[in-house]
Amino acid sequence: MSPTRPHRGRAARAVAGVFTLLALAGCSNGGNGTAPATSPSSAATSDGTGTARVVIENFTFSPADLQVRPGAKITVVNRDSVPHTVTATGDKTTFDTGNITGGATVAFTAPSKAGSYSYLCTIHPNMKGTLTVR
Repeated sequence: MSPTRPHRGRAARAVAGVFTLLALAGCSNGGNGTAPATSPSSAATSDGTGTARVVIENFTFSPADLQVRPGAKITVVNRDSVPHTVTATGDKTTFDTGNITGGATVAFTAPSKAGSYSYLCTIHPNMKGTLTVR
């Protein structure tokens, strides 16, 4: 049995209302009164599970300064449409993701030795960051 014309309109409005509410909920910060960090240069640490994340967006590493434990898994998400790399400066054998195509996600392991490791995108050398292993 198909809905009559008035019922179809109500159903469509109800579905549209649900989608509107879901979209608004996605924009909320959860009501905890704190704004999300937006500065790409702010330092961040990995979570307690030993994993961390760097997002590449608008030709910027976010966070640009990341602190992790030795051997932590670091996920890199490239939200740009062009390829990028996360390559240690100095001794490139420390870590180098190789080319990360636009929209792709890769992971690498942080060095096991504590220290501060500068890195850049070899394709766009103006993109720079620091990985601190503690």
